[in-house]
Amino acid sequence: MTFVKWPFTALVFVSVFVFSAAAQQAQPPAAPASPPAQQQSSPSADSAPSAAPQSSSDRPSSDKVKKDETKDKGPLGVVVPEKDQNKNAGTSNDRLFYTLPNFLTIENTRNLPPLSAREKFKVVTRGSFDYVQYPWYAFLSAISQAENSEPGYGQGWEGYGKRFGAAFADGTIENFFTGAILPSVLHQDPRFFQLGHGSFMHRTFYAVSRNFVTRTDSGGSQFNYSEIVGGGMSAFLSTYSYHPSADKTVSNAVSVWGTQLGYDTITIVVKEFWPDIRRKVTHKNKPEVATEQPASVK
Repeated sequence: MTFVKWPFTALVFVSVFVFSAAAQQAQPPAAPASPPAQQQSSPSADSAPSAAPQSSSDRPSSDKVKKDETKDKGPLGVVVPEKDQNKNAGTSNDRLFYTLPNFLTIENTRNLPPLSAREKFKVVTRGSFDYVQYPWYAFLSAISQAENSEPGYGQGWEGYGKRFGAAFADGTIENFFTGAILPSVLHQDPRFFQLGHGSFMHRTFYAVSRNFVTRTDSGGSQFNYSEIVGGGMSAFLSTYSYHPSADKTVSNAVSVWGTQLGYDTITIVVKEFWPDIRRKVTHKNKPEVATEQPASVK
């Protein structure tokens, strides 16, 4: 069984979506209204707040207040409409190369609360059935058809349909095992927290290590059973369920498991450096890392 995932050839989608992902510019604050030229104030008036009511021109309009209240910045500094602010709390709205779902990558924060089991399943479902996944698996199935991989599927539209269904199922099953099922059972955090600083080799080593060491829901570190064991479980399940009989072997399942881990490793390295690439494209400076401060500090 040939297993392929999306890290690099998905660049073909970039040109379609790059312009729609241009960074939004914040509106400059309105200049304060200047006092009338003839108005005089006594020294006591200078030290006390004015009791004069604001004119309608000085007060922000209700429409503008509503407009400002409908915006908030998500974990990656992206302006999110009010209706979406709480929908994806603790996750991201980012996309690799402005296209591929990257909802479990967190940038510039270490203080997010853990995801509940429901939230883990919700974000994995959101990414697994994202609109980009359908043309992507169709593309992979076309390559598999051209190479006649897994000949048991045959050729023609019937063979292509079987390959498409198998590719979609392979990716979806792995996503749920590694991102929702085992993380919920083992209380592990499926999110990738970008390092964002240090040398290229240091950041690369950090990203690769996240496949083997992960964060727990309590904030500690633990062997990444969700990725390693979950990937193996998904590979054996898919191999021995709906793939052709000739491919239902232990060696093939192990091969698929290794291929999945290899592509996941490449992908997680791309996730580490993607924010830097995005800032280069949008000409935005790197945001500061969010930190918690004591209540007495202002």
